[in-house]
Amino acid sequence: MPRSPKTLSPRFEGEVAAWAAVGAGWRQLFGNFGSLGFSLEWHDFNAAEPIDWARSFHPGSVELCLNLTGEGSVSCGAKSARFGNQSAGFYRQGKNPLTAIRLAEQNHQFITVEFRPDFLLRELGESREFLHPLIQASLENEPAVSGISDPEPLTSRQRDLVMALRQPPVLAGAQRLWYGAKVRELMSEFFFAPPSNSELFCHRQQRVARYRVETVLEALKKDLSNPPSLEAIARTAACSPFYLSRTFSKEMGQTIPQYLRQLRMEKAATLLRSGSFNVTEAALEVGYSSLSHFSAAFHQTFGCCPGLYPMATPTQRASVRKS
Repeated sequence: MPRSPKTLSPRFEGEVAAWAAVGAGWRQLFGNFGSLGFSLEWHDFNAAEPIDWARSFHPGSVELCLNLTGEGSVSCGAKSARFGNQSAGFYRQGKNPLTAIRLAEQNHQFITVEFRPDFLLRELGESREFLHPLIQASLENEPAVSGISDPEPLTSRQRDLVMALRQPPVLAGAQRLWYGAKVRELMSEFFFAPPSNSELFCHRQQRVARYRVETVLEALKKDLSNPPSLEAIARTAACSPFYLSRTFSKEMGQTIPQYLRQLRMEKAATLLRSGSFNVTEAALEVGYSSLSHFSAAFHQTFGCCPGLYPMATPTQRASVRKS
């Protein structure tokens, strides 16, 4: 839990005031903006009214937002960036003020990592030519420059890192070293830009495609008997159902219904081999209410009816799957 406001620096008191409306829904995870040059904070709250998110931004610093759930937006002049579920991006508050809102009636869970300009200069100064222009401006300490990066979907590896930041897998005495390493890992992930616009576009498109495929896979595997609709998955992936279907087919070589059927048949085969489920029970377990439809799908996948499958030898099963 954060320290009592009476013991905090003026800068940290401002952070507390900005999130006062969410109470215990905000806390510092690690860091000291003054002495270490970075600070990590965890947010987990539901707000009855929209939250003025920009009140927590501090002039000259760069803040990275690792957004798990809840929608927020950051605007700089005519440019606006939307932080949706499972996304990340960064922004810099210069003399031109940013505006930012966290929507009401949503569960907001996100981590922010704030960097002091001198810390960024010390860590990234020798690599400035490879950095995002907004980070370059911070290294040059250009006070007027405000800006926002384009938010990108979090990869599964990055989501794992976000969860680890909340509960570091090391002893308390090692946390300074561990968090320091993770903060530098985050800088390497998000603050560098490819050398050309075409490569940047290609890199972003690949990350977006991977994120959307992973979103489908996670949604289908979570409940094979009652998977969410394509429309619901598309909302989570922040794209249209048509585009999601096309992306999945291109990346996986199968349509979403084909892949769902494959998952169901593989699960059903595992249940039948266990000897604890009969055909009807296995069918219901993977979402088939019609035994005839289940048997037809199983036969098409494995080349034999589900009732005979447990009696096949491993060699026979392997040969059936290959054929």
